[in-house]
Amino acid sequence: MLDRLPVEIVERIVAKIPDTDLIAASKVDSVWWQEVRQEVYKRWKNYATTIGHVQALGKPFEKGNIDWISFEDVNDFYKRWIDRLTEDQLYIIEKMLRNGMVVDPQERETIEHALSKQRWGGDPWGLNWEWNKWTQQE
Repeated sequence: MLDRLPVEIVERIVAKIPDTDLIAASKVDSVWWQEVRQEVYKRWKNYATTIGHVQALGKPFEKGNIDWISFEDVNDFYKRWIDRLTEDQLYIIEKMLRNGMVVDPQERETIEHALSKQRWGGDPWGLNWEWNKWTQQE
């Protein structure tokens, strides 16, 4: 029955499926596979954009005009936020890769590199940011 739905309805359904179940929906038929593929690319881009926005929010704290108590709270909050977004993004791109949704060789290489760095405990996107040189001093 799902394979008989109009494309517009499939688009709406796919957009509401959580990341963890999205790839399973691609198994219905080729229309669903196409829609899921478009949706995972959109979500990958959204995660990247959101991570960029979160990094931009931390820029005012790089100036050094901060209260140390608030710095620790803000630093921990942003680090957890970026870590969570990165985990979600890596989950999506790993599923894309494993299910043949990545066709561009450069994208494939980028994804494989990020996943490899993550497996070895690295920072896949180079987001191990330093707020300020003086904050790293003991």
